[in-house]
Formats: sequence, structure tokens, C-alpha cells
Amino acid sequence: MKRIALLLVSGLTLISLAACHKDDGPETPSKQDDVASTDENLAGETVSVGDFKKLFVLNEGQMGTNNATLDFLRASDGMYVWNAYNQMNPEIPDGLGDVGNDIAVADNKIWIVVNNSGIVEVADVKNERHIATVSIPTPRQVVIEGNYAYVTSWNGAYSDYSNPSNSKNPKGVVYKIDTKSYKVIGNVEVGYQPEGLAVSEGKLFVANSGGISSTLPPTYSYDYTVSIIDLTSFKLTRTIEVAPNLKDVFSDGDGTVYVTSLGNYATAHSGVFAINANKPEGAVRILGGSDEDQYHCSVAAIDGTRLFVMGTSDEYNWSATSHKWYLWTVDQGVINDETFAFDGKTPYGLYAFHERLAVADAVDYVNPGTVSLYDLSKGKKLWTVRAGVCPGHFAAWK
Repeated sequence: MKRIALLLVSGLTLISLAACHKDDGPETPSKQDDVASTDENLAGETVSVGDFKKLFVLNEGQMGTNNATLDFLRASDGMYVWNAYNQMNPEIPDGLGDVGNDIAVADNKIWIVVNNSGIVEVADVKNERHIATVSIPTPRQVVIEGNYAYVTSWNGAYSDYSNPSNSKNPKGVVYKIDTKSYKVIGNVEVGYQPEGLAVSEGKLFVANSGGISSTLPPTYSYDYTVSIIDLTSFKLTRTIEVAPNLKDVFSDGDGTVYVTSLGNYATAHSGVFAINANKPEGAVRILGGSDEDQYHCSVAAIDGTRLFVMGTSDEYNWSATSHKWYLWTVDQGVINDETFAFDGKTPYGLYAFHERLAVADAVDYVNPGTVSLYDLSKGKKLWTVRAGVCPGHFAAWK
């Protein structure tokens, strides 16, 4: 295992198909004879578990096909259950919706971001029953802090390649939702096409990707910035430059915020950057020596203060029939090269807990993918189970 010290320096400059859902706001599900009140009898496959009641897996589905689904791994019997939300809510004809993009669990509720349907769906963790639907234009990711849910939105941005003049490229927005009333109570404009967000030291850190902006005016380039919002005033207080095409944001709870960049697929490799949350004046790239391209990032997850990252060194060549994936971690300034043998095709989501790593494999993004559990301490895979189409997001009910 290779260990490399990291010096963290601050101060460096560094689309809408609507699914059929109830009206916005809280609702009490109707009691139907054919709908079970619990999910205990849903069919699935038995596997080993971790230190949680349920580990939810959100399958994005294929855009335009309305086939996003919610699976879960139940700790009480080790059962991996498929398509739980749709089974538990048969009165919602189109199910969860089109393109499940993110998921979070708080206060016994599941918050599910459904991007192309333009909604955030709220359900009960105990039985996956519908509670409320909140309309948000092209929502992307969600984080819960206190009594509020914060959701990034592309704000209706889309690119029409067949007719560029029909494209739209407004700046993105972060929406603030009251978790009791399920009402939007505020919004802040940020950068172009915001993605991940995380809370640290009373601030909300938002990664702006510019995924649409890269092909449209006014910039014709990816966004490079992280927007910082003060949670007390809910106002934008600072914008710092980091790297092109930013994706996910993680807080280690100890004053460091990590931001991932997918690069520009041409001249800038992917990577991970660190920001001092107490003094967010800039960001520093996490390097493994003098070669800044050494540590790539396609997908990441955090467990406590330890960030887990999977990457591939041939990320400029996506026409390759297979890629060699590797795992690395960073914890309080120390980078570790982890022993890991991923035998899948397209790692699309991670969940880490106690030397175990759950990996969602999207395979070809069209057919059902898989979820596998690896024991990092032993360097081996424990099991693999079939998932829905394009699994990519995890959230645990503990």
C-alpha cells in the first residue's frame, strides 16, 4: 500500500418528460386492499449485509423510458429487493419516473431526485410508500441538513444537438425545501449546471459542471467553479475556481471539503480537489507526486473522513473495449493506493463502510446492472446481485 502525504493549502486561485405523480405537497397514501402495508414479503435475493437497516440503491434507468427504480438491501434477513418503490405504490401508474439521479435518507424518509421528470419524490423508509412530490426543474442532487433539503437544479438547461438554436443555457439554481411542509422556501442562483453539494462549517458547497454550457454560449466551455452559500442567510457568499466539469462534493466532517472533477475528456484529466471549509479561498489538487495525472476519478464515496475514489488511467480512450480500474483513498492528508480487483465493466456508484465497498456497475447503461460487495481488508469480492437499469446511487437507513 502506497502512502503519500498531501499538503492542503488554502488561498490558491485555483430535459422534461413528466411522470404521473400526485400533486405537490404532503399526502396520506390511500389504503388499498391490494397494497401491503409493509415490504417484508417482496421477493429478492439473500446476500450478506452491513451496519444499517436498509441500504437503498437508486437505478437511474434509461432516459426517456420512465424506468427509474428503487432497490434495497435489508439487514434483517439479508434480502436484496428489486423495484421496491413501484411495487409498493401501484396506484402511481408511471412509478418512480424518468432518470433517478440522486438519493438521501433523513428522518425516516427517502428523498429521491428524478431528473427528467422534474421532481423530488419523498417516500417512507419503512415501506417505500409515497409521501410527497416536490417539483423542481431538472433537479440533480440533494443533501439534507437540519429541517431543510437542498437540491441542485440545471434550471431547465438542455442542449438540442439537431437544432442548437432551440437549446437553453441558464445558470443553475439551488432550491431550499422545508422537510416538514415539502414546500420550496428559497433559491439561490449558482454556476452553470450544478451537480453535487455538501455542507461543512455552516456553508453549502456546490459543484458547477457546465455540462451543457460546454457546447453553448456564452462560454462554450465547462464551468470551473464551486459556489459557496451561507446557510444562515441562504445567500451566495463566494465563488472559487477549481477545475473543469465538477461533479460530486463530500464533507469529511473535519473541515475539509472534497470536490471531484471529470475533466474535459481531451486535455484535462479527472481528479479530486480539497477545500479548507473554514477558509475557502481556493482549492488544491490531491496529487500523488509530481505527475498530476496519476490519480484519476470516475466515481467516489466518503466514509467518515476517508474518501474512496475509483478511476482509470485510460479515461481519454472510452472506445476501448475494457478499462483497468483502480481504487485509491485519501484520509486527513494521506493518500493510499488500495488493493482492489474490480471485475465489472462500468463502476457508476460507490458506498463505503468499515473496509467494505459496495460498487454499482452500470454495465452498458441500457440493460440491468449489478451491485457487488467487496471486502477491502481481504481484497476479495463477497457477492454480486442483479440490480435495475443503470444503478448508481446509494443511501443507508441506519
